[in-house]
Amino acid sequence: MESAPGSFGNLYENVPHKLTEELFQVLVKTDNFIIERIVSTGQVSTEWYDQDEVEFCCVLKGAAELLFDASEKPMRMNPGAFVVIPAHVRHKVVYTDNAQPTVWLAMKWKK
Repeated sequence: MESAPGSFGNLYENVPHKLTEELFQVLVKTDNFIIERIVSTGQVSTEWYDQDEVEFCCVLKGAAELLFDASEKPMRMNPGAFVVIPAHVRHKVVYTDNAQPTVWLAMKWKK
């Protein structure tokens, strides 16, 4: 089999099952764009995120709940669920599955 040009990987390989804190792995990065794999094993946000970038976030495996500052009820995210979070929309992760790893794919860019 020929190797692919550029980077090659598998989002489901080497997924840790217990972490003391979330794992953030940068897959692609330019001056204005980033793609990262995030692995959570029960971690939640202690602070509100307020980012300069727009973020596309998708749960590939596991489960999570996001809470937005303007909302009273968290948004449940199961595999396949995604959200686009505009810049400076305050949000936090209030739940990630602790029985199995939650694997996220996140893309961030500046408008």
